[in-house]
Order: sequence, then structure tokens, then C-alpha cells
Amino acid sequence: MRELIGVFPPAPRAGGGLRALAGRHRWFVAVLSAGAVLRVVAMIGYRPALWFPDSYTYVVTAMRPRPDLVRPAGYSMFLRLLEPFHSFGFVVLVQHLLGLATGVLVYAAVLRLRGRSRVGALAAAPVLLDAYQVELEHLLVSDTLFMFLVVAAVIVAMGPLTWRTACATGLLLATATLTRTVGLPLIAVVAAWLLVRQAMAARRWDTPLTRGLRLVGVLVVVALLPIAGYAAWFSSTHHRFGIVGSNGVFLYARTMSFADCGVMRPPPDLAVLCDGTPPARRPPSQEYVWAAGSPLVALPGITFTADTDRLAGRFAFLALRSQPVDYAASVVSELARSFSWGRPVYPDQEIYDHYEFPAVTPAPPGREPATTGAKFAVRYERGPIGTRVAEPFAGWTRAYQDVVRLPGTVLLALLLAPPVAAAVRRTAVRRAVRRGAVPRAAVRRRRGEPAGAPWTLPWVTSLSLLVIPAATAEFDYRYVLPAVPLACLAAALMTAGKRDRSDSPLPANSVNSR
Repeated sequence: MRELIGVFPPAPRAGGGLRALAGRHRWFVAVLSAGAVLRVVAMIGYRPALWFPDSYTYVVTAMRPRPDLVRPAGYSMFLRLLEPFHSFGFVVLVQHLLGLATGVLVYAAVLRLRGRSRVGALAAAPVLLDAYQVELEHLLVSDTLFMFLVVAAVIVAMGPLTWRTACATGLLLATATLTRTVGLPLIAVVAAWLLVRQAMAARRWDTPLTRGLRLVGVLVVVALLPIAGYAAWFSSTHHRFGIVGSNGVFLYARTMSFADCGVMRPPPDLAVLCDGTPPARRPPSQEYVWAAGSPLVALPGITFTADTDRLAGRFAFLALRSQPVDYAASVVSELARSFSWGRPVYPDQEIYDHYEFPAVTPAPPGREPATTGAKFAVRYERGPIGTRVAEPFAGWTRAYQDVVRLPGTVLLALLLAPPVAAAVRRTAVRRAVRRGAVPRAAVRRRRGEPAGAPWTLPWVTSLSLLVIPAATAEFDYRYVLPAVPLACLAAALMTAGKRDRSDSPLPANSVNSR
């Protein structure tokens, strides 16, 4: 907690009280207040919560703690923690507070790294004001919790590397991984960035690198220990080591967007997973996990048995080895969906409708295991769980959602801005050196940037959050939203003015154990 509090700029010593403080941050206060009002209206209009197909599985795991084969139990344990309140409305309230807290973290990080308050308010605006972000927080799914954990981990990691920040970052990343498996590669992303930053600091200041390397090692160990503990629990339950038992299945589904058995020439035991339908006419990847017509689903037993998962994984890796160019093209095509201006229906109308505030009360679930999950949800709530649509508040929320959102094309521009601006700056410096306006020694002291510049960690993390699902599963609108605050933070940090010690790689001897 102390490491997160350290993100906030120190309070000015001069007096003035709360009114003066609000005046200094009036732009952000206005955006934050608007975001809070939006969430209050949504909570009044849609009570107690909105349900997604995954929600019921999370509730089952919360009420009957046991590792799930498809999703890690982090979000279920979050629900379990709030179970004494017996209110999904309270769960939604906490999720909305996490959304607001994410905006506060982004704003505070911009100010801490000497950015302008207006720029910080602008960077926080998408997570605070985007209607689809508000709707995601109102759904009983893991993404809001995951987003907060990842943003917090990245912001803590951007500060001075100490024993406390290393441990805090590791724990936040571990919790994020146990909330959504896409968090696991982020441990490597953050550790690699810190290694680069420490190496640059040692080179610039001619100081030993050993202590920085030890602290990065501490971060990795602290992150992996809880994950290993969860994997042991998973192994004792399902008799296979991991945090989920569906990696092979989902990768198989991903490759079915391009896999051609005529090219792959699979052995007989894998050939049963082939689909003769031309790739261009196949349904979205998720259909190969859940639809009855999927070759995988048609196999005996449940889809996620150890044997079926291994078989699916072997097929997927054969497809990747046989058609690497087709796979790369498929990933690019799937990633491009994140950057469209509009919101075309994808992967199907049913899932798409879950991301829109409904005009009428949604129907209760009619398929297993959702119906079983609904029974557990009634026990959790100790009452009815159906969503009540209250007008005119629900209508105001729907009208707002029709107008206010961050288009994917704007997200693309936010991601392109930092590297383009960095390249322009480097070109300008080289020209200044050739003209003699800047001494070469000053350029040598800054060698290695922008690799270790502050904007690079949120930037590469945001990009990873978009690329990993496109490479391993498929595009989904709710997978895009957690990447937005980090993309906005990276773009905002490119405008930061005077740098301070936390805004640049530290000399190795400044790394302390506080």
C-alpha cells in the first residue's frame, strides 16, 4: 500500500485547505466527478448487476472453492471476499470504485513524473468517462479487477527500484495473473524493462549492476511463488500442473482461423480435429471451444480433460509450425479489430449484446453450467439476482453509451504517438549535434533512450494486453479496455517536462532497500 501511495505527488506544504487543493487539480476533479456521477446513474438504472456467461462460473468457484479448468480463481476469491455482504450490487460498487481508482492512479503518475495536470486529466478521462468502461465495471467479470492490478503494478514499477517496490510489483502481477492468465507474460515484460533500465543506469553512471539485478530477481520470485502455490492446488485437484487446464483447447481454437490439414498433414489421431470448411468461411475461434459442431467438442468426454487438452495442443503447435505466415497474418487481422472506428458485431450478436446496457430485463440463463451458477448466485445474494432496469436512469445510461466511447482508431493513435515522438526527438538531437548546438558528450550520457524512458513500460504493457489475446485466443471488446489506461499514460508521459530521479534510470548505487 505504501508503494501505491508513493505514486501520488507530495502534498504542498502551503496552506489553503481542500478548496485550494481542488482548485489546483480542477480539471481532474471535474473529470473524476463526472465519472462518479455516471457510475451512480448506472447503479440506480441497473440493479444489482449485469451478468455475462462467465459470471456464473466465477460465482460457483466463489461459493465452492475449487480451481476451475478454464479460468483462474482470482476473481472468484474477490467475490468470496465480498460474500459476507450478500450483495452483487456491493460487488459492482467496488468494481466501479476500482475503475475510479485506476483513473486516479493514471493522473497521479503523470503528475509524479512532472507532467501537466491538464494532460494528466486528459489521460485519465477514457477510463473515467468511456461508457463501455462503465458497462464493463457493471458486469460480473474479472476485467476491471485485472485492469486495476496491472495499472497499479506498472506504475509502482516505474518508480525507484527498492525491496518494497520489487515485492509490491511482484505481488500485484501475481494477483493479476491469478485473475486473468494473460497476466503471466506481463511478469516477463516488466522484469525485462527493469533489467534494461538498471543496465542503462549502470552504464550511464559507471556503477555496479549487481544490486539492481538482485531486486529484479526478487520481483520475479515474489510474483512466481503465489502462482506456483496456486498451480500446486490446481495439481492436487485436477492431477496436472498449471493454473488452468485449457491452454491447448484455446490455442487449437485460435489456429482454426487458418489451419489447413492439406498443408499440415496431421497424423490420424490429430486428423479428427480437422475442419473441411475453408478458413474464410469458418466461424469465430470461440465456436471451436463451445459449439456442438466443433470437432473438438464432438470428442468423447468433456472438452477440457487432460487428454483432450494435450491433443488440441499438439494440433495447434503442428498448425503453427506448418503455417507460420498464415498464423502471423491471422494475428494481425485479429489485432486490427482493436483499432476500428466503429464497433462491428463480433464474435457474435449474443456476446456483443452483453457489452451494451440493455433496454429490458435480460432473460435468465437457459444453458448449463449457467443455470447451476445461477442457483449458487441466489445463495450468494440471499435473494433474486435478476437485473432490474429502472427508468429514466437506465435510459440516460443507454443514451450516454450511444455517444461517448473511445474509438479503436484513437487508441491506435495513442499507441503510435510515443514511439513516433521519440523518433522525432532523436532525429532532432542528431541534427543539433551535427550543427554543434548540442555537445556529443550530452548525447552519450543519454544513450540507450528511449528504451528505458518512463513511457516505454506502460506502452509495451498496453501493446502486450492487445497482442496476447489476439495471438492465443481471439479479439474481444472487453479485452481491449484494460489496455486503454496504460496507452493513455504512455502518451501523456511523452509531454512531461522537467525530469526527476523517478523519471529516469537510477544509478545502481541509488537502489536502496527501504
